[in-house]
Amino acid sequence: MCPKTSKTTPLLLIGGIGFVIVLVVITGITLINNINLSNIIRLNEKVASDSVSANDNQIKELNYVNNHPKNIFIKLPLSTNNNGSQSHQSSTPATALDANEENENVGDTRTLDQIRQEMSSVRQQQEHHHHHQQDEEEPKLSSVIWQGKPKSLQLKLPQQVQSNQTYTTTMLISPPLPLGPYTGGLIDYTKREKVVQMMKHAWHNYKLYAWGKNELRPLSQRPHSGSIFGSYDLGATIVDGLDTLYIMGLEREYKEGRDWIERKFSLDNISAELSVFETNIRFVGGMLTLYAFTGDPLYKEKAQHIADKLLPAFQTPTGIPYALVNTKTGMAKNYGWASGGSSILSEFGTLHLEFAYLSDITGNPLYRERVQTIRQVLKEIEKPKGLYPNFLNPKTGKWGQLHMSLGALGDSYYEYLLKAWLQSGQTDEEAREMYDEAMLAIMDKMVRTSPNGLTYVSDLKFDRLEHKMDHLACFSGGLFALGAATRQNEHTDKYMEVGKGITNTCHESYIRAPTQLGPEAFRFSDAAEARALRSQEKYYILRPETFESYFVLWRLTHDQKYRDWGWEAVLALEKHCRTPHGYCGLRNVYLQEPQKDDVQQSFFLAETLKYLYLLFSDDSVLPLDEWVFNTEAHPLPIKGANIYYRQAPVTLPAAAGGAAASNAS
Repeated sequence: MCPKTSKTTPLLLIGGIGFVIVLVVITGITLINNINLSNIIRLNEKVASDSVSANDNQIKELNYVNNHPKNIFIKLPLSTNNNGSQSHQSSTPATALDANEENENVGDTRTLDQIRQEMSSVRQQQEHHHHHQQDEEEPKLSSVIWQGKPKSLQLKLPQQVQSNQTYTTTMLISPPLPLGPYTGGLIDYTKREKVVQMMKHAWHNYKLYAWGKNELRPLSQRPHSGSIFGSYDLGATIVDGLDTLYIMGLEREYKEGRDWIERKFSLDNISAELSVFETNIRFVGGMLTLYAFTGDPLYKEKAQHIADKLLPAFQTPTGIPYALVNTKTGMAKNYGWASGGSSILSEFGTLHLEFAYLSDITGNPLYRERVQTIRQVLKEIEKPKGLYPNFLNPKTGKWGQLHMSLGALGDSYYEYLLKAWLQSGQTDEEAREMYDEAMLAIMDKMVRTSPNGLTYVSDLKFDRLEHKMDHLACFSGGLFALGAATRQNEHTDKYMEVGKGITNTCHESYIRAPTQLGPEAFRFSDAAEARALRSQEKYYILRPETFESYFVLWRLTHDQKYRDWGWEAVLALEKHCRTPHGYCGLRNVYLQEPQKDDVQQSFFLAETLKYLYLLFSDDSVLPLDEWVFNTEAHPLPIKGANIYYRQAPVTLPAAAGGAAASNAS
């Protein structure tokens, strides 16, 4: 006789099996989610302590969030599209347009004067809301750059400036510059959005694998400790790239970087020999631009903090600074390889924009005095054949070896002569005179034309032309053109001719390589033109100089070829330099499948992508009559022409001989 079976046994068995199945499913889903979210967790865990408090209600909102509606843009007038119909331009930020929207922008026939008037109207409304302005004393532009032959950009200055009396502004309380993206009739939205996506790819991978470090190694997916700033956590990519994020309107990414600077950035405990030049153009320049954009005092304080750490380098018999300074001990020295212990022209000559502006926004004249001393040494010293050698001994005040270049070791000194004049509202005539004298000597002694008609600027060593041009010198196409556009004189046409010619030559150096990217240096001989011939000259490290000239020439001429050339470069960067985890340079641009160098340079975010973004933007985004770009592409405002100059209030001298008090903000 079989034992009697309970009726509940099958139910319990079925229930148990069901429970196991549900448990397995839940566990599987959890594992899948964990896998999918692993990168997000890795990305956020490194920045959580540097970004926001756990309680969102305790977050201190940024200045630009409180003080202006960040998505208000210019309401553009009716424009005619390619079909002859009329439509309104969008006043909201756009990331991409469909074909109809793109046609509307192609059909915009407004002049730059009209765009300027619209921008001026918006700014006047902002100014009226935030502070009282004496409009009758504001410098006005008598003419603007536009198509065809560039017109002179002359500032009509207030009477008190023309008579050398003290001139102060109340721009300190100017509203923040609105976050991009900007709208307008000259934007190529599709191409510009591509550049924005490149920026996001570069930034997000830096954040994931190298947050707080200086640069990223995309192939290795780790920080680049071999950069010029070493292994210290200086956040070079953050400081260098932050204004690009701001211009592009990438608010979340901008806020991440701003929070890191507030919580983590300091040079107080950095016992390292930092380059005075590189630290100035990337860190001081980046902070100053962000202060001009936002009015956030954090950036002014950080800029002054960094500049103060560089000041010991200026303690030399001549006032010409050393190249390297230990920011903790104050010990300074020059590179051992530099001619006879010399300082380098492009380094000590590329401080003026930042230090002069820092004096104006802090009310401390010390910084301007330091760079003005450098200016006087260079003005008074005898120059061989009117040219500046690349090396100068800071102890004796004597030139080193007679090597001249508009590329490496010389380049940005000449840039800062022109731009110091522009930054001053065209009142620093000394700078403009020195610029013209230098450029005329360079055109006479160093600018040449190849047998096939390519204009280039050669290095000169001991009176012998090398017929070699650095990629670094490709910025000079824009430099010559900007010199032509900002003053009408007997040299204007020649400046523009040389500027266009050099820019064309640099483009040729790109398209003559299979990768469509230009080499570090290229030569001109019977065997080749605009090609690198030596193996150590064939690399490309994401440099921006050629794109800088495309941008400037586009703004000055609106010749479509400059945008076309820029787009060629975007496609080449995407094809050869993009990796799943960022962008790398190339070891040989003449190979069909070149090896990558595994470094995402901070200047790729600060300069290369910024210039490409601006190339496809409207002229009202950082107009050239209101901003000058430092040599790291950080835009600084022009005095008297830009409401974002934010000069510190200064107490005017008392009528009865009383001492004037400087009042730093």
